[in-house]
Amino acid sequence: MANLYLRLHSCLGLFLLALSFYTRLPTPPHLDYQKLPQASIYLPLVGWVAGGVCALVFYLAVLVWPPMTAVILSITAGIFMTGAFHEDGFADVCDGFGGGWGKQRILDIMKDSQVGAYGAMGIGLLLLLKTSVLSAMPVAAVPLVLWAGHSVSRLPPLLLMRQYDYARVDGSKGAAAVFKPSAKDLGFAGACAVSPMLLLPMGCWLAALPVLLVNGLLGRYFHRHIGGYTGDCLGASQQVAEVVFYLGASALWTFI
Repeated sequence: MANLYLRLHSCLGLFLLALSFYTRLPTPPHLDYQKLPQASIYLPLVGWVAGGVCALVFYLAVLVWPPMTAVILSITAGIFMTGAFHEDGFADVCDGFGGGWGKQRILDIMKDSQVGAYGAMGIGLLLLLKTSVLSAMPVAAVPLVLWAGHSVSRLPPLLLMRQYDYARVDGSKGAAAVFKPSAKDLGFAGACAVSPMLLLPMGCWLAALPVLLVNGLLGRYFHRHIGGYTGDCLGASQQVAEVVFYLGASALWTFI
C-alpha cells in the first residue's frame, strides 16, 4: 500500500511538473525540476487540460457569438494558457528552415528570439487554417475535436524524442532536458493521447493516421537537415500534428 502511494505521488508530481512547464496554470511551489525531462511523458495529459479549456471556451462563446468568433476565442484561450509555447517553436522552425542553409545556420536562426518573415507568415497561415477548418465543422463536434486534437497532437513530439537524437551539441540549456522515452513510456503516453478520441464517432479515429504519417515525414526532414531535433522542432511537430488532426477529422466528418 505504501509503495502504491509513493508511486501515485511520484506520478502526480511529474504531471504537475509538466503542467508547470508547458502551461501558465498555477502549480504547487517547490517542484523537483531535476525530473523535468521525465515529466514530458505527461504531455498528452497536459493536452487534456489545454484542450478541455479550449473546448469549454468554445462551448460558452458559441452561445453568444457566431462559430468563427467562438473558435478564435478558444484558440486565443489556448495560446494564453500555454504562453504560445508550441506556436513559438513552430515560428522558429519556419524561420530556421525557411531562411537557413546548412545545419549550423539553421540552428543559429532558430536560436534567435526575433521572429522573421518566414515565422510570421507560417504562424499566421497556421492560425488561419485552424480557424477555417474548425469554423466549418458542426458546432456540436468542435469541443470534442478540440479536446482530442490537443491531446493527440502532444504525442508526436515524444515519438521524435524516441527516434532521433538532440541536434545541438553546444551545451545549450535545452540539451540538459534531453530525454528518450522508453517503449513503456510511449505506451502510457499513447493511451492518454488517444483516450479523448473515444468520444468521437469511430470514423474520426482514422484522423490519427495522417498525424503519424506527417510526423514521420517531419522527423525525417529534421534529421536530414540538422541531424535530429531541437526543442523548437518538438513544438513545431505538436502544432503541425494538431492542424493535421483537425483537417483529417473535418474531412472524415463529411462521411459520418
